Amino acid sequence: MSEEVLSQGEIDALLSAISSGEMDADELKEEEAEKKVKVYDFKRALRFSKDQVRGLTRIHENFARLLTTHLSAQLRTYVNISLASVEQIPYEEFIRSVPQKTILNIFSVAPLEGRIVFEINPNIAYAVLDRMLGGKGSGMNKVENLTEIETTIMKRTFEQSMGQLEEAWASMIDIELILEDLEVNPQFVQLVSPNETVIVITLNTTIGDSSGMINICLPHIVLEPIISKLSMHYWMEEKVTEIDEEQYERLSQNIKKVEVDAKVLLGESSITIEEFLNLASDDVIVLNQKIQEPLLLTTNDEPKFYVQPGKKNNHLAVQVIEEYRGEDDE
Repeated sequence: MSEEVLSQGEIDALLSAISSGEMDADELKEEEAEKKVKVYDFKRALRFSKDQVRGLTRIHENFARLLTTHLSAQLRTYVNISLASVEQIPYEEFIRSVPQKTILNIFSVAPLEGRIVFEINPNIAYAVLDRMLGGKGSGMNKVENLTEIETTIMKRTFEQSMGQLEEAWASMIDIELILEDLEVNPQFVQLVSPNETVIVITLNTTIGDSSGMINICLPHIVLEPIISKLSMHYWMEEKVTEIDEEQYERLSQNIKKVEVDAKVLLGESSITIEEFLNLASDDVIVLNQKIQEPLLLTTNDEPKFYVQPGKKNNHLAVQVIEEYRGEDDE
């Protein structure tokens, strides 16, 4: 059981009350000795740790961005989707929280077991439908009168949108979402038992002038096989990639054939414009480079080696002495 931590102000007030006699220290000891009982609701059993909830939050923040981009391109109108909350509640509470008439897309999640629900507020669903049919994206609520054409267009649109959820989950596991059914009455959707814990992801959604909520219901049975991967420690682990020796050798050979521009500066000097204009044959310009100091070789204008000048086969050449390690290199 977690202990309650007092603030500095509460500690000072407590000490002051004891010293003034307003509070008896013996009474405090008796209260402390009494057993403290904490109420626990088994209907709201917490099956996911805070760390795992943070992992789900990270995934669906990415999904919200991907879905915003996808629907903006599909509908050619203003779309803004942001993550509102990630909660774990009993399945019964989720069913009671959705409207009596709404759009419920039911997906299977291969290779995981179980199904998930993608609930879309009718106002948003009809705004999407109106844009797909060439309208301005006006929202309305006439779910009970869906025609076959409207149902088909909605199914196709929302099924395509699930590609963004697959991409958001790809960093953890490759999944395939398959649309099994589209329902309008939540009472007909029975994924798990009423007291089973589910994760509900709520997305604030605006399409044109219409706004509403999108809820994703993920039962515990679906996430159970990958629950260890939801921890943020999993995201921080370094992934060790095995080196393909053949590919490494091929890249090494190709890099060796790359040509670079190598230059060696013999030295520098400064003269006036007048001296430059009066230069004549056999004049000598003194460079600032001492003969006993090495020269600097650059590749693509980046310092690389210290070298000394010389000749090879009657051609000017340089010999590498050591590698250049920076301005402070002695």
